Amino acid sequence: MKCIYYLAPTLDSTHTISDDLHAVGVKDWYIHVVSKDEAGLQKHKIHSSNYLETSDALGGALTGAIIGLLLGVLAALVLMVAPLNLSGFAYAIVVLAPAAFGLWEGALLRAKYDSGKIAAFHDDIEAGKYLFLIYTPESKGDAVRKMMQEKHPESEPVAEDEHFVDPLRAVKHK
Repeated sequence: MKCIYYLAPTLDSTHTISDDLHAVGVKDWYIHVVSKDEAGLQKHKIHSSNYLETSDALGGALTGAIIGLLLGVLAALVLMVAPLNLSGFAYAIVVLAPAAFGLWEGALLRAKYDSGKIAAFHDDIEAGKYLFLIYTPESKGDAVRKMMQEKHPESEPVAEDEHFVDPLRAVKHK
C-alpha cells in the first residue's frame, strides 16, 4: 500500500475530492484528511485523520522506551557489580521499569508535536488547506492520480509514502 498526499484549497473542494475518491473505489476508511477545520470535516461527513497520523506520540514513545531501556540496562549492570544478592526478577524490574516510564513520558512529551508524516505540511494546514492522506494499493494508485489530475487540478500532489507508519521517518514535501 502507498499513501498519496494531496493538498486541497477549500472545504468544498475537499468534499468533492472525497466523493470522487469513493467513485474510483477508495473506501472512506482509506481517506484521511488533516485540517484545522475539524467541524467543517464533520459537517460534510469527511473522514478525518487519526491521532497516530497527526501527533508524534508514537515516535516519542519509541524514543523514550529506548532511552529508558538503556538506562535500565546500565542500572542493572551497576547492581550486578554491587555486593547484592538480587533475583533475576529484580533485575528484570530494574531494566523494564525505566523502559516503561520512558515509553509513557516520551509519548506525553511528543504528543503535542506534528508527526514526521505531516510536519512538512504544517504551514499549509495552518493556512487553511486540507491535507489528504489517501491509502491505496499499488494497483489503484494510478487511477487515483489520474482522477485527481483530471478532475481536481486545484489540488496539489505533495508527497507519496509507504503505508506503514514509521514514527522515525519523515515525509518530504515535493
